[in-house]
Amino acid sequence: MKNISKYTIIGLLAILLGLTACGDSKSETKENTEINSEMEEGHSEGEVEEVLLTEKQFNALQMKVDTLHMRNMSGYVEANGQLEVPPQNEATITTVVGANVVSIEVIEGDKVNKGQTVAYLSHPNIIQKQTDYLNAYSNREFLKKEYERQKTLYDAGVGSGANFQKAEAEYQASRSMVNGLEAQLKQLSISASGLRNGTIYQRVALRSPIEGFVQKVEIKTGQYVEPQTDLMEIVDTHHVHADLMVFEKDVYKVKVGQKVRFNVQSIPGKELTAEIYSVGKTFEQNPKAIHVHAEIENKEGNLIPGMYIRGRIQIDGSKAMALPESAIVTNGDRFFVFSAKKEGDNWAFMPYEVTKSTQDGEWVSIDFLTEQEANTKYAYNNAYYLIAEMKKGELGDDD
Repeated sequence: MKNISKYTIIGLLAILLGLTACGDSKSETKENTEINSEMEEGHSEGEVEEVLLTEKQFNALQMKVDTLHMRNMSGYVEANGQLEVPPQNEATITTVVGANVVSIEVIEGDKVNKGQTVAYLSHPNIIQKQTDYLNAYSNREFLKKEYERQKTLYDAGVGSGANFQKAEAEYQASRSMVNGLEAQLKQLSISASGLRNGTIYQRVALRSPIEGFVQKVEIKTGQYVEPQTDLMEIVDTHHVHADLMVFEKDVYKVKVGQKVRFNVQSIPGKELTAEIYSVGKTFEQNPKAIHVHAEIENKEGNLIPGMYIRGRIQIDGSKAMALPESAIVTNGDRFFVFSAKKEGDNWAFMPYEVTKSTQDGEWVSIDFLTEQEANTKYAYNNAYYLIAEMKKGELGDDD
């Protein structure tokens, strides 16, 4: 009986020790769960750690940073078209007489001033006109003296009225002839006074009627050109504007004074703005649309008439904070943007959580979950790269 009691006591002690160990294990498991939870929370908070880029990395990635701007994110009419200049800012150079091209003074793309010589022409017809003028001028001078002589005789009562009237008529006719030939010489840029002083011009100059750039040269040296043949085209690009086509269904929404945002391929990544100053009143039939003309407000780069443009006409004034789509990164079901700050030779990028709403093209309107300081700069691109660098840094810390 004593031995049984001894074994019983030993068994009870073993069970008691097991229960104690089990309790300690449960307590340790609970404690570990709390620690893991705290680590997860700490890791979540760790997502706001900054990402550092050297100046070399910043430039290699072509990072774009800027402050936030208010932007119209709704109420647009899509419209395509091309760059144009008003008719008064385009000029076609022609000749008034048939002649041969003896020299060309410009090439396509050259800037020319109003009145600048662009080519020289020569032909026997041009010399003949100068000879005709000199003969007509000499004849006028003779008839002028005869008219004055007959007038003196007539006024003195010793001359015939018929002779006086004949002399007057012949003199007036010669004056008209000389004036007409002088006008023709002026069109050829030939100086009538130079001719009267004995100079015969072997060649004549073609001059630009406006300031601008040479768009086309359609002649060659030695070529014979007929009167009114198009020889060159000059365009004044200072007055280039956006010519957009608006379809019939959207015409009632468009009016003078509205803003237009558009892009051209010659300036990639840059958005230009314009203001409508004229809305057409007649429809083009193919496609059925009207012309809308808008003056460009931030002209830059090489804007050439004929360039294709894609634009959006703003028809209401609702605005919101917005960033390009490439500035926003998704992490799970959350969205982040990165603030940007120069620190010495490096750039520091800090993620901030945002919510997204309206999207217009590549722009997305956002709201921050935390208050932001005024004039804070943000990364406008490469958000996916920045978050990848941030996660890479976290993995490195764990090691």
